[in-house]
This record gives sequence, C-alpha cells and structure tokens, in this order.
Amino acid sequence: MNHSLKIGFIFGLTSGIITTLGLIVGLDAGTHSRLAVIGGVLTIAIADAFSDALGIHILEESESKHVQKEIWESTFSTFFAKFIFASTFLIPLLLFALSSAIIISVAWGFLLLGILSFFIAREQKVKPWKVIGEHLAIAAAVIVLTHYVGDLISKTFG
Repeated sequence: MNHSLKIGFIFGLTSGIITTLGLIVGLDAGTHSRLAVIGGVLTIAIADAFSDALGIHILEESESKHVQKEIWESTFSTFFAKFIFASTFLIPLLLFALSSAIIISVAWGFLLLGILSFFIAREQKVKPWKVIGEHLAIAAAVIVLTHYVGDLISKTFG
C-alpha cells in the first residue's frame, strides 16, 4: 500500500473506531435510546468522515511535500476508511438489543484496533503486546470517560 493510502486508511480506521465507540457509549449512557445511538453513528460515518478527510487533506497540503495525487489519495482513503469502519458499528445496533449491541460494538472496536496495532508493531519491529496494550488502553479511557459524561448529562438534564 502506498504511503498516501496507508495514511488515510490508518487514520480513518483509528478515528472511525475511537470516535464511534465514544459516541455509542456516551449516547447510550445519556439517552438509552437506540434511535439516538443509530443517528449518532450515521452522523459520525458521514459528517466526521468528511471532517477527518478534509483535515488530512489540509495537513498533507501544509507539509508542501506531496503532489496533488498523493493529497487526494490520502483524502479519499481517510473518508472511505472512516465511513466504512464507522458504518460497521450499525450492524450490531440493527441486529441486537441496545445493551448487547453496545458490548458487541466495544468488542468489535477492540478487535479491529488490536489487529491494526499488531500490524503496526510488526512493521516497526517492536513487541506487539506493548503497542496493542497502549492503543487499547487509550480506547478504554475514551469509553469510560464518554460513559461517565453520558451518565452525568442524563442525571443533570434527564
């Protein structure tokens, strides 16, 4: 995979997992509404995918190291990776009860992030468990924080 596609894919995948999991867990804790969670995931898949793609596009332009083709490859690969991976979280939400879908989504996100982390560690020739542990710890922190924020909003305004 060339550098431009790789940048977009890794960024889009990571952002798609972390942002979507945080949103799912936070909205569930705050609303306990399947409709709100599904709407949130669709919003992430569309609006945040465009936002991240534009962010990568502008970043790549600002480096003044890339030709237009490379910039657009990073832009499109970011959008499609974020859109596709964020959208996969809709599957458990549509097939299972909300509480089960949340657990399945977290497991799915951790599996994807673990696999990505393993390949990154292997490419860097470092111990995979250290990289995987670091990345999963950050994801877990996002999940815990967004859960408590959702709870706080629910108790304060619910």
